[in-house]
Amino acid sequence: MKAGIHPVYHEVRVTCACGNTFTTRSTHKSDIHLEICSNCHPFFTGKQKLVDTAGRVERFRRKYAKAEKKA
Repeated sequence: MKAGIHPVYHEVRVTCACGNTFTTRSTHKSDIHLEICSNCHPFFTGKQKLVDTAGRVERFRRKYAKAEKKA
C-alpha cells in the first residue's frame, strides 16, 4: 500500500428512523441519519411492511384509482 493516499476513517454513529443505532467507520466526519436500515427493511426482515415517508404511496393509489374508474 502506498503511504499518504488513503482516506482517514472516523468512527461515526448511524441512527435509523426506527430507532436502531450502531457504530461504524466512515470518511464522513459526523453522525449519519438513515430512513431505512437492515433492521426495518422488508428485504432483510422478511416482513412486507409499507414504508411511506412523504405520502407518495397514498398519492399513487389515488391517482390510479381514478384511472381504473375511467376504464
